[in-house]
Amino acid sequence: MSEIDLKNRATYRTWTTDTLRYNDLDPNGHVNNVATCMFLEDGRVSFRRQHYTGLVEDILTGFVLARYTIEYLRPLHFPGSVDIGTTIVRVGRSSYTFGQGVFQDETCVATAEAVQVRISPDTGRSMPLDDDFNALLQSHLPAG
Repeated sequence: MSEIDLKNRATYRTWTTDTLRYNDLDPNGHVNNVATCMFLEDGRVSFRRQHYTGLVEDILTGFVLARYTIEYLRPLHFPGSVDIGTTIVRVGRSSYTFGQGVFQDETCVATAEAVQVRISPDTGRSMPLDDDFNALLQSHLPAG
């Protein structure tokens, strides 16, 4: 996991909110881990929609999810909602990493990192990030 404190709300500038659904519950009455994965996906999609506007499609295509880690800190309980914070925590030559936190009220219940790698549609191998896209990603790294 990242050295950036993903459990701290102040780490994030980009937020989305999801409503907990009754069908998200597992037999123990907790929100199921798969539902948490969907909340995190909603956060990443929201981040992309908010910040990747104006980029040409060529820059945004050809990414695959190469690594995905989640740390479950506390159970989520129905009813209610969650806030999902999303930021960029690392930018490499051909990849970048989302850092995320899921919060119920003020409590962080899960953190995650998702590594996205740009691949060539011709070879299936990694390829460098476009300079403009790299600069955009760098601008979203948390300060400090």
